[in-house]
Amino acid sequence: QVQLVESGGGLVQAGGSLRLSCVYSGNIGSINVMGWYRQAPGKQRELVADVTRSGTTNYLDSVKGRFTISRDNAKYTLYLQMNSLKPDDAGVYYCKAVVAGWVNGKPSTFDSWGQGTQVTVSL
Repeated sequence: QVQLVESGGGLVQAGGSLRLSCVYSGNIGSINVMGWYRQAPGKQRELVADVTRSGTTNYLDSVKGRFTISRDNAKYTLYLQMNSLKPDDAGVYYCKAVVAGWVNGKPSTFDSWGQGTQVTVSL
């Protein structure tokens, strides 16, 4: 089991910045990929950015060059630095960990989610 707790959301004007944090605990040695997702009202949850154990990152096209995902294993914290925010970036941001495990003796993966943190961007 992995527990995730996000923080750092809030209200910001367009063009501003926020840094989201996700503190992880529990069976952290089994975590493979960690990522940030967001969900706006009436829309599906989408991947914003993720990072593998080896440090390979992946970004949603619309946030490339503006958002940076990073992982500090010494502090057990995943970050999302968000710059030049736009109203379309608003939503609830969730932290996710893909955790390796076993099901019926076979290797499998499990998703752990945080509770989410609200990001609001005003014009």
